Amino acid sequence: MAKTDSTGSTWRPSAAPTWRYRWAHRQNERRQRTYRDAERAWRRRDDELRRLRAAAADFGRQATAGAGLPLELAPGERVFWALPAVQLVELRHTAVLPAPDLCVDPGRSALHHRRPDGVKVTDAGLAVLTDRRLVLLGGRGRRDWAYGRMTGLAHDPAAPVTLIQVLDRRRTSGLLLPADAAAEFRFTLTLAFAEAIEQRGAILAQLDELIAEHDQTRPFRPAIATPAQARITSLVPGGRRTVAVAAAAALLVPVALFESDPPVRPGSDVAAAATAAPTPGAAVLPTARPDPTASPRPRHGTASSTAASSAAPPPAGPPAAKRDRLCGAPANPFGYDYCGGSRIRRPDVRVCDYFDCGQDFWAGTGYLVQCRDGALTLTGGRPDVCAAHDGLRRTVWS
Repeated sequence: MAKTDSTGSTWRPSAAPTWRYRWAHRQNERRQRTYRDAERAWRRRDDELRRLRAAAADFGRQATAGAGLPLELAPGERVFWALPAVQLVELRHTAVLPAPDLCVDPGRSALHHRRPDGVKVTDAGLAVLTDRRLVLLGGRGRRDWAYGRMTGLAHDPAAPVTLIQVLDRRRTSGLLLPADAAAEFRFTLTLAFAEAIEQRGAILAQLDELIAEHDQTRPFRPAIATPAQARITSLVPGGRRTVAVAAAAALLVPVALFESDPPVRPGSDVAAAATAAPTPGAAVLPTARPDPTASPRPRHGTASSTAASSAAPPPAGPPAAKRDRLCGAPANPFGYDYCGGSRIRRPDVRVCDYFDCGQDFWAGTGYLVQCRDGALTLTGGRPDVCAAHDGLRRTVWS
């Protein structure tokens, strides 16, 4: 009785598996293994985003009164997060940090526990995040960063260092955390700052957008390979690539032999010297000397003759590959496109010369997006994104 195997083809118990069946089995195993790896990575990212979305929605409900902490709290002040063994760092030089924003982009880069250049460690102790401030209780004293007085905030992309500037302090300082705790600290600090300025809704909207974008990247289950799809090239080690390389070599070797000069045999100079001399009385024509200023005449069939005979100018306009890189965005010198990359929160001042900007464009406080009516706004990540332009269409990337 005939059965159907995992490749979708009929298999008879009495028949030995042929090379086509073995090819289909290997192909299906490879496709399923690649799909399972991609599915696991996608689920890990999806679970992390949804966990952060739930934490942002419930933020503040699990806050404690700071019991057991050596910190005197103000009336009504709540504690969100605490961690020991945190180092206080200061910049050796003067710098201007960007203004605090509400950008959430978890799990994008791995951090290594190292101290960047130009940063020195001055103290260590317990770090505490409340709904009003960030506090470090160190061995040399206490350092406070109140949310209402923050003028600059920057997270190092390669090291677990967060630098902060405040109004009443001239020197820029911050925290150096353990590498495995930096992501949770940055997310909690962003939520606490958003809660202090009553903008937690912007964080929720940004996480919803990240979840929606991630849903579009879910891997598809691969199609099943059947023995009928096997080609004779699969019998060759390396498959089609080996056959292609061998065919190219078979074509190039005769061409190379044809273009090369013939070998010089021993005694050929003697044969050339034995050429018959001109007879007496015969006119001897002078030998034409080559003009050193003239360009060499290319041989027929070579690449140089082909290039010299081609008089057509190159096609105008950028190549198709360069145009496709923008994914539909208009050509612009800033590299802005609709493909992917980094969100744009501070676009170039000339962006409206190349894109169709909406009214009150520069009044936005989010990142750059395109609305459904084609207009660009700076309302990305906000609850009222593209409210006056028929809703959000897509994000503009750099």
